[in-house]
Amino acid sequence: MPRTIGVGLVLPMMQRPDTGETPSWPTIKELAQSAEGAGFDTVWVPDELLWNAPGWPGPRGWWECVAMCAAVAASTRTIGVGTWVLSALHRNPALTAKVAHTLDEVSAGRLLLGLGAGHAGKQGEAFGYPPDATVSRYEEALEILVPALRGETVTFDGSFHRASDLQILPLGPRENSIPLMLAGHGPRTMGLAARYGDIWSGYATESSLPEWFAPMMERLDAACEAADRDPSSIGKSIGVVVEPGDEPMAESHGMGIPISGSAEAIADTIAGYRDIGVTRIEVMLWPGSAGSFEVLAEAVALLR
Repeated sequence: MPRTIGVGLVLPMMQRPDTGETPSWPTIKELAQSAEGAGFDTVWVPDELLWNAPGWPGPRGWWECVAMCAAVAASTRTIGVGTWVLSALHRNPALTAKVAHTLDEVSAGRLLLGLGAGHAGKQGEAFGYPPDATVSRYEEALEILVPALRGETVTFDGSFHRASDLQILPLGPRENSIPLMLAGHGPRTMGLAARYGDIWSGYATESSLPEWFAPMMERLDAACEAADRDPSSIGKSIGVVVEPGDEPMAESHGMGIPISGSAEAIADTIAGYRDIGVTRIEVMLWPGSAGSFEVLAEAVALLR
């Protein structure tokens, strides 16, 4: 089991579900810099478009991931900067490899490239992206992106994606070693993470408590074994909701059961992820206020 656990902060890109308040760039930049100073290992920029959950007053939008990721990278110096996670459904895989090397250049080698099959719900359709064969599109995208990301010349002719003598030039500072984090909860997507990923990523859809993820970790181990891979050779990342305080409201806004309470209670819960083999936690802070960040930063200090 991992003796330490990395803790990343998901930067607020979405309008608040309850009020519709939009996070400003100065606020996002200040939070990224505060996370860097507080000892978080990564800040993450979500790649979402438009959410409209039951019970919300209306749809809520997100700032665009790649543009914000570059801005965050240029505004920080030491902390890792990650995409959480780019959607293969609406991003050309060859261009994604070029984007990754460009972001790695801007960040001086601090990028973590997160990628997944696509968006939940109908937000992709609202923007004109195809709703069908999501995992098959993702699988083909990886056939192009992974070798291109590693500096290989790629020719591929599939049902959904194509490339002809593709070369990604110039390469960023790490050339062929940008870490690749692949998301997935189902058998096919977990299998793709086991085959291609440096890190696997999961997310709390019902509960952010460690015990909810134990069966998922077992399924990931099985996927690694099916791919003839040692399960200990892949990083294991879980996205959770943390809501400091004693009166949680995240669940009523469709965020599932959060990690809540004092800094000590939050640190103890996050530490429990070590027991099921998780190597890193990505925290979506609710609400994204200065006070809640201070409690989370104290929890991170306790974990260190």
